[in-house]
Amino acid sequence: MRGFKSALLGSVMALAAAIGTVPKDAQAQGQTLRVGMAAQDVGRLDPHFAVSTIDRVVVAWMFNGLVRFKPGSIDPSEIEPDLAERWESSADGKTWTFHLRRGVQFHGGFGELTAEDVVFSLGKSGTAATSAFAADFRAFEKVEAVDPYTVRITLRENVPSLLGILTNYSGGYIVSRRAVQERGDAFARNPIGTGPFALDRVTPNQSAELVAHQQYFRGAPQLARISYRFIPSDASRDLAYQNRELDVNYGRADQTWLNRTRQIPNTVVDVFEPGELAILNLNTRQPPFNDIRVRRALAHAVNRAELVRFRGQDVTREGQSLVPRGYLGFSNATPLLPFDSNRARALLAEAGHPNGLTIRVIHTQLPEMLTMMQVVQQQLRRSGITLDLQVVEHATWHQQIRQDLSPLVYYSAARFPVADIYLTQFYHGRSRVQTPTAVTNFSHCDQADSQIDAARVSTNLEEQRRLWAEAQKILLENVCGVPLLETLLVFARRDNVDYGYELKGSMSLGPLITEATRIR
Repeated sequence: MRGFKSALLGSVMALAAAIGTVPKDAQAQGQTLRVGMAAQDVGRLDPHFAVSTIDRVVVAWMFNGLVRFKPGSIDPSEIEPDLAERWESSADGKTWTFHLRRGVQFHGGFGELTAEDVVFSLGKSGTAATSAFAADFRAFEKVEAVDPYTVRITLRENVPSLLGILTNYSGGYIVSRRAVQERGDAFARNPIGTGPFALDRVTPNQSAELVAHQQYFRGAPQLARISYRFIPSDASRDLAYQNRELDVNYGRADQTWLNRTRQIPNTVVDVFEPGELAILNLNTRQPPFNDIRVRRALAHAVNRAELVRFRGQDVTREGQSLVPRGYLGFSNATPLLPFDSNRARALLAEAGHPNGLTIRVIHTQLPEMLTMMQVVQQQLRRSGITLDLQVVEHATWHQQIRQDLSPLVYYSAARFPVADIYLTQFYHGRSRVQTPTAVTNFSHCDQADSQIDAARVSTNLEEQRRLWAEAQKILLENVCGVPLLETLLVFARRDNVDYGYELKGSMSLGPLITEATRIR
């Protein structure tokens, strides 16, 4: 009788599946999440070179770090185990030991993660030729495999947050040593990680297709696939979302867009941290910005309040320093040069430009950044500064600004929320572009190097705060950059898309798709 009941139950389940009445959770196992991105194509999917928002969003679905931010959070106090299940440090904070989870599998049959993969990955992250984030690892003296599941990191000097460097973010991602060595340059388009989703294929100018990693150490994902679609036109992407061709849509940090999208039935608009701080970085080594009067003129020509009104109060706030608000070490004690068009024109005349000047600037075609730059362009024109914008594809823009081809660089970024990383990457002499240790110092400023270095190795938090504030003061007085505004991240989604957590923040600059994400 029991056998008969089992057979009958099996028949009923098979019939239910055939007519589409299986439980929703079972249906979700075969579903594809369709994500629309403002992009022409992806750039590099090697996570150690993923510098653009386009790339950062998707690599976070494919890779893990030794530790991670709690999904939905960017609070450093909520960093939790990821590939490492536990760790400890020496009393002086210079030796850290991480104990790896056992049985973690790489994508594509590349085997089990071991300490050798971690040693290789952190060595790759810390080398300028193989990573865009090498400067973050400057304090590392050595990384060694104690045994197959134990990694020891020895530091030359203390750093403000070692765990922050090792999170699921930027240089902290762990890659397969074997895959990198076998694939070489091709790894950038055929990456191998341990995350909940693996890359299936990239169709240039169309999409990146990902599949569930069934051996994921936290459990098989509830979604079967992710289709990451490249739709550079805001209008086309919005139309695709309204026609239900997308489940998740990269949004515009724009009040009008926000209000309109909130009216679409069954739609949730997530506005979340971190605020990306947009700065006009001025090359202080080349004309015309080697003259501080011209730099000050440009600073006086910027109207931050107008920029916020243009974008919208719900999604933006005025920049107050060269470090974003909310970061440990942020200081607004040094006032910014106020908007004053008359003063801007007077400074230009003093600098030998009584009729104004024209500056050729390379800029990205990424819609959100292009729109804001065009508003800035109009503001500067009122004070006699004309920007001749040379608009290029986003990946090309990243390449060209790192070649020092633009004297002014509009750059919008979020980093691990400690002042050290922002100051080091954008304003330390070692990070100047076109140098062997280049990161994103487009201004070529180095006047605050001693304060930045001293704060990094200090073990006294109050001393660190004082040094970081002093560094910001020096850099602002030298007008190395002009803060514009901080823009929060915006994504729209169907209300049946459940990320599996409350989205308050994401260091990958987009929703983290995890094994728990599902379509209800």
